[in-house]
Amino acid sequence: MTTAPTTSPAETMTPAPLQPLLNDALVVLRAPTQVWSDGSGDIGGAAVHGVFHGDVRHVRELTATCDDSAIEWISTAPDGASRVVFGGILRGVDDTTPDPKVRLLRDRRIADGAVSESWTVASRVDRPIRTTLRLRLTPEFAQLHEVKSGHAHARKASTSIDGARATVDAGPQGLELVAPGAQVASEGAGLDAAWTVEIPAFGEVAVGWTLTLRDDTLVVGSASAPARWDAAAVAASAADPRLARWLRTALDDLDALRLVLPEHPDDEFFAAGAPWFFTLFGRDSIWAARLALPLDREIAASTLRVLARLQGADDDAQTAQEPGKIVHELRASALEIPGEGIVLPPKYYGSVDSTPLWVCLLADAWRAGMPEAEVRQLLPTLRGALGWIRDSGDSDGDGFLDYIDRLGTGLSNQGWKDSGDSIQWRDGRLAEGPIALCEVQAYAYEAALAGADLLQYFGEQTDADDIAFWRAWAADLRARFAETYWVETAEGRYPAVALDRDKRPVDTLTSNIGHLLGTGILSPDEEAHVASLLRGESMSSGYGIRTMSSDAAGYWPLSYHGGSVWVHDTAIAAHGMLRAGLRDDARAVVDELLDAAEGFAYRVPELHAGDPRSHSSVPTPYPAACRPQAWSAAAAVVCLTALAPTPGA
Repeated sequence: MTTAPTTSPAETMTPAPLQPLLNDALVVLRAPTQVWSDGSGDIGGAAVHGVFHGDVRHVRELTATCDDSAIEWISTAPDGASRVVFGGILRGVDDTTPDPKVRLLRDRRIADGAVSESWTVASRVDRPIRTTLRLRLTPEFAQLHEVKSGHAHARKASTSIDGARATVDAGPQGLELVAPGAQVASEGAGLDAAWTVEIPAFGEVAVGWTLTLRDDTLVVGSASAPARWDAAAVAASAADPRLARWLRTALDDLDALRLVLPEHPDDEFFAAGAPWFFTLFGRDSIWAARLALPLDREIAASTLRVLARLQGADDDAQTAQEPGKIVHELRASALEIPGEGIVLPPKYYGSVDSTPLWVCLLADAWRAGMPEAEVRQLLPTLRGALGWIRDSGDSDGDGFLDYIDRLGTGLSNQGWKDSGDSIQWRDGRLAEGPIALCEVQAYAYEAALAGADLLQYFGEQTDADDIAFWRAWAADLRARFAETYWVETAEGRYPAVALDRDKRPVDTLTSNIGHLLGTGILSPDEEAHVASLLRGESMSSGYGIRTMSSDAAGYWPLSYHGGSVWVHDTAIAAHGMLRAGLRDDARAVVDELLDAAEGFAYRVPELHAGDPRSHSSVPTPYPAACRPQAWSAAAAVVCLTALAPTPGA
């Protein structure tokens, strides 16, 4: 029995904080620093806006104004990942003729821990113009996870001003504003810098400022060496003009996403992506390096070394660490997700796939020419990773790698689809763990054989038994996978997305099966069949492969992992098709990715909606999708490989 409320919901309920939307915001970056703004360059109008350094939003609001005129912004011109020029007109100080004759160019550049802008006012008016240009900024120092959850709040800070310099100190974080020629003042919680300027008739005047950011808790730093690729030259090698434009943007983004750990500044890896993941992620950094391997072998090698130094040594439920396990995520402090009960420690190992993928990347890098001495140095890590696969990866002893959150405060799903509702039955029910994902078995199969090959080539005489063990182990896994994972539904026969806690195959058709291609766990006929399913109407949106079939009860095109399209996921399927010899299928998939890239002006987000192409002439954004994302950017390299001329053709 219910009774009618005496007040309306609007009078009694406060809206819950929401995750910021990103699709309309503009970002410039040089990891670990990023700035999110609107198309004018102003910051503060959207929840994601801000100047971020590491895992802290240092500045919440930043605006440019002119005392005597509105600034009407008319252009936004990105120049690579770390620079953008905004253009506006100042009609309030103009003459009365129709053409705008007073314009402002706002040139923003990002470096590691620094943001700078130059403002140039140019005039074609036949008289001098005197006015005041003003910068206003509001420090905040909110934690990144607070911003992401919609719970951001400012930290206490002290401000000191010395002429054109202002310093804001918030303990472990701080900032310094230097505005030459300006009058700098503290205004409430913010800072105000004002330049009184006189623009000559038919002349121009320029002012500028620099913001330096400090975070004593940072665990990552920007790569100082230049990128080893020439983005323009690589782009010029692409036969398809869409791919050329995507490569130019993607390679600029990958350059800006390069990070190092401070104690080893020569070993680079790719940050996962902006704005939430400017740090080391085992799986993401491995896949980004693997997809980009034809372009840069050295970052694959350095990524392997970075992860090897953090390899698990103990059994620790608090961090999900186990001996031989490869780390999932590295942060300066614990990551709390309000409302979800998730608290991840600064060094967190909750990933079931990072360890076998590390082995796969080592083998790929070796075959691509990684120096033998560097490979040999990583053999202890290889042995440890194989040991984890054998001893700890299978929590319940059924012979398949699986995962379960032992404490209930970590990630409930620990494959790449790590949202809480990502593993579903066709009828929409959630699968219960331990969960044994199909693609993880494929990674493990590939890793076992690759590990055996590496040990045979580089190992000691005492490794002979291990070499034989891993080859037999792989053969047994392949046979049991064929017996256990295949299901038959109204959509046909295909591998299940996972086994649940009762060893039942979870029967939804998903993109996970694309990760099986090229690993060897399927027969050639099975690979061709899987490729055809992925290109079928229920899985192919026309802009890439859906994460879940549109025929499944849980399908929704704007679901994070239940019907959306992830560019890297589609690229992994294309990568597998190439390895399986299914070049025509790979090229068809790549053509869909190129159409998607064109629809996003070639800065491809981590995911987009799974709406069919017949419903929309451009892909629909997933509004909270990160961009740029390292593995989405690296997908462009897969496309370059797929469209390269066939040898001997």
